[in-house]
Amino acid sequence: MSDKKDKLMNFLADCAVPIIFIGLSAAAIPLSGFSATYLVQEMLSRLARNSFLVLSLLIPIIAGMGLNFGMVLGAMAGQIGLILVTDWAVVGWQGILLASIVGMPIAVVLGYICGAVLNRAKGREMVTSYILGFFINGIYQLIVLYCMGNIIPISNPQLVLSRGYGIRNAINLMGIRHTLDNLIPLKIGTIDVPVATFILIAIFCLFIVWFRRTKLGQDMRALGQDMAVADAAGIPVERTRIIAIIISTVLACFGQIIFLQNIGTMNTYNSHDQAGMFAIAAILIGGASVSRATIANVFVGVILFHLMFVVSPMAGKQLIGHAQLGEYFRVFVSYGIIALALVIHAWKRSRDKIEARKNLRGDAK
Repeated sequence: MSDKKDKLMNFLADCAVPIIFIGLSAAAIPLSGFSATYLVQEMLSRLARNSFLVLSLLIPIIAGMGLNFGMVLGAMAGQIGLILVTDWAVVGWQGILLASIVGMPIAVVLGYICGAVLNRAKGREMVTSYILGFFINGIYQLIVLYCMGNIIPISNPQLVLSRGYGIRNAINLMGIRHTLDNLIPLKIGTIDVPVATFILIAIFCLFIVWFRRTKLGQDMRALGQDMAVADAAGIPVERTRIIAIIISTVLACFGQIIFLQNIGTMNTYNSHDQAGMFAIAAILIGGASVSRATIANVFVGVILFHLMFVVSPMAGKQLIGHAQLGEYFRVFVSYGIIALALVIHAWKRSRDKIEARKNLRGDAK
């Protein structure tokens, strides 16, 4: 009986967040009044737009580094690539490719810095990467607001502020908008399917499955289970952790480019902040934790999180006559789910320690 109770408690702890969101979605969808076709189209579009960003969080979790709030560093690198590509007037898939090539070395450097800092904050990686994101954001703002147009030449007057330097708050990405999504057109009834984007996401998923089986992937899994044992086994702990963060940062760079080509416009000074917070909230809603995450958690989380994003404004309007309630709910969800996941993680760690002490006392008797 005790074993069944423990299993039930473990299941509820692991699936508490998805269960809550499934219940909220079941209540909000009828209230919103949206058709099934509309919701399917929105979910396909948002899966293509957000999945790559959320998948970039998996490798640091495998390596035992928790949720990589530093993924915003990669998003900033991708945005710098997009600003320069827009200035150079490179459009189409060539523009996306060039933006990725420009952003990748920046992401590698930022990922190395992030990994080196996190090696000095073992056990406190999440809060450290969160604060580091603010620090690098300050440097990003300095470059974009003062250096571009002064030190870094920008020839397109539509990108520059009226004072002659600094990038405008909103950038039109019309040259690459939906380029990847429409590369392989497919229409099922009235639903557009972004085939090329899903192929790219599928390739990334296969890469993660393959990567876990490599020597480096096995080393990261060993780190995630016990860093001290991995170090005793001869695994280069700090080097492996840095590589995990670099890979995550580079993938976040690519993910942000995919995200923004789908949107078609870029908020120069805020897009990266939103991408990081929403990606982390999505993977947690999918049932992932600070120490364990799978590819399935990513897709379940993106669907549940963005389903609530779509239906909550109209559901709020139907309930109290205010669509703005749904907008407030979005902010509440993105921060509240992260807090809930961290509380559950801390509770499980505390419970595991208590169980371990009980087992040791039992062995001693």
